[in-house]
Amino acid sequence: MKHQTATPSATSLPRAPRDDSNRRMTKYFIMMAVRVVCFVLMVVIAPYGWHTAALAVGAIFLPYFAVVIANVGDDVREPAAVSPLAALPERPEESPSKPQEPAKPTVIEIRESRPE
Repeated sequence: MKHQTATPSATSLPRAPRDDSNRRMTKYFIMMAVRVVCFVLMVVIAPYGWHTAALAVGAIFLPYFAVVIANVGDDVREPAAVSPLAALPERPEESPSKPQEPAKPTVIEIRESRPE
């Protein structure tokens, strides 16, 4: 029995690991930059008050949230991939009384077969 599997289309492939890593690192660095700003403002602002405590909370807890947010996957699901074969026009039914000229193909489909 010959086992056939569908060829995945380029639109159905997941995000490249390099792109995913870059996206997560960018999120992490932005949050760490906010943490540094919180820490500097906490030290620089002279009359200490409630805002100093708020900046201290940001400087203390942002590293934890930065790691968690950077490592969480995107909740937004990408739309389901559409096969490129769906773009092919329907083949008109051939009637035996009236032969039709073959239409020019708009999409080239290459199929590979394994030697048996």
